Amino acid sequence: MGKLTIISRSSELFKDRREAGWLLGRELAKLQGKNAVVLGIPRGGIIVGCELARELEADLDIVLSRKLRTPGQLELAMGSVAEDGKVFLNESVVREFGVSEDFIRREKEYQLAEIVRRREFVRQFRPKVPLKDRMVIVTDDGVATGATMQAALWAARQEQPQKLIAALPVGSEETVRRLAADVDEMVCLRAPPVFYAVGQFYARFDQVEDEDVIEVLRAECERAGIK
Repeated sequence: MGKLTIISRSSELFKDRREAGWLLGRELAKLQGKNAVVLGIPRGGIIVGCELARELEADLDIVLSRKLRTPGQLELAMGSVAEDGKVFLNESVVREFGVSEDFIRREKEYQLAEIVRRREFVRQFRPKVPLKDRMVIVTDDGVATGATMQAALWAARQEQPQKLIAALPVGSEETVRRLAADVDEMVCLRAPPVFYAVGQFYARFDQVEDEDVIEVLRAECERAGIK
């Protein structure tokens, strides 16, 4: 397990995702100017990631990995497929649920098709940031089951970052502790004792649309001088 830091078990609300990202940036201030890459999980995670990246003077990108769903347990990730098509399988889950190679192949094809659809849309505005030998921080607006975050972490790890960090505003403590096994460092601002859904810890938790994500990525390209 990587280093785990839970700042508080408070149930205090964040004003919105931007405040959550700003507070994460304050907590990770030691990484400011360290040539880090912040990866936001769409869609809400890109809003958090935008503020975090600005605080750390880091590059910002989006995670286009997808979890591979376990048959009969669709919220449980049996693995992930990355933007480049690489697959990570959690062999213990595959064995426990007796998942066939045919099911894995079909699930990979289904999720990869969704990645391709999103990639064709997103990469018009933000070229992919290489992760090899970089300080990589993966973030979202929070985690309940953590399956999507886990898939993103598995995919990022395959690109051989120098260090892999998960940074979360809020999460179920059980989930946060489990995810810490997949990173070098886990930072979670709040792990409240009663946790039903991520949205319950935000005063404002508006739906984030694809257009909002593109607007953030366009602004990031301008900030980074990318044309």
